[in-house]
Amino acid sequence: MLSAGELRAYLVAVRLAGVVATSRERSLRRYRLFAARDPRVLIGIDPQGTWSERELVRLMAGKCGVSDDPRCVSGHDVIDPERTVAALDAFAERVGEVAGRRAPVLFGTGHPHRLIGFYAGLADALSAAGCEVLTPAQGRCVDITTRFGLRTCDLDYVRGVGFMRETGRERPGCAPGAHTHSPLPVRVALDAAAGSGGPLPELVVGDHGWVCGAGQLGFEAIGLADTDDPALFVGEAEGVVSVAVPVDDGVRSDYYTPLTRYVLNRACLSQ
Repeated sequence: MLSAGELRAYLVAVRLAGVVATSRERSLRRYRLFAARDPRVLIGIDPQGTWSERELVRLMAGKCGVSDDPRCVSGHDVIDPERTVAALDAFAERVGEVAGRRAPVLFGTGHPHRLIGFYAGLADALSAAGCEVLTPAQGRCVDITTRFGLRTCDLDYVRGVGFMRETGRERPGCAPGAHTHSPLPVRVALDAAAGSGGPLPELVVGDHGWVCGAGQLGFEAIGLADTDDPALFVGEAEGVVSVAVPVDDGVRSDYYTPLTRYVLNRACLSQ
């Protein structure tokens, strides 16, 4: 099991933190879109503040460790591994709390190709601890606007983790699914859970629209976010998101396995 120091070194070695693949240009472009209230970048958050581009750069510097120098407009972003480990500790604390209560949880990801394994390991452990891992609205069709136009997708779950797959293109119950940042999947899932009279999650775990959409609706939500996803960090700053962990969300899926183990160990759920 990795210690905090070993995890910091690991994060940098596999570029989950330190110098990451996300470009400064991409991050700044998305900060500008967020400042303009573009829903593609808000991903479910309705910010209370105005959040100018400059304010977002300062926020992301504090939350992630990116440069706060306005003259830095190119190259690769940097994530401070100390901030990643500290956020993972806070993340693990929330996971441990919900496990202690044996409370229902909901998992979902917009990056199933990369992140579904990270969440599935947590879902397995919470289920073993007595938590109900919810799978509401499985198979429900959701129309999602993409850069390629309107796409009809189906809400599916693999090992308790929700994600979207394009209708008719993949076999239900199998990864990898479709990439989306939309908050619509979690809204559909939560609406179905409420409508069925079944339990509602006491914690939503995921990324992108799953976290922002749930948090905006008043559910406790925690998740991972890259430097070009300011919505989760704004949500955290405004109290809508409980924990946002700064990490590159596009590396090899197996690189996230030590993070799962670290969180479970900190949450006293290691098997």
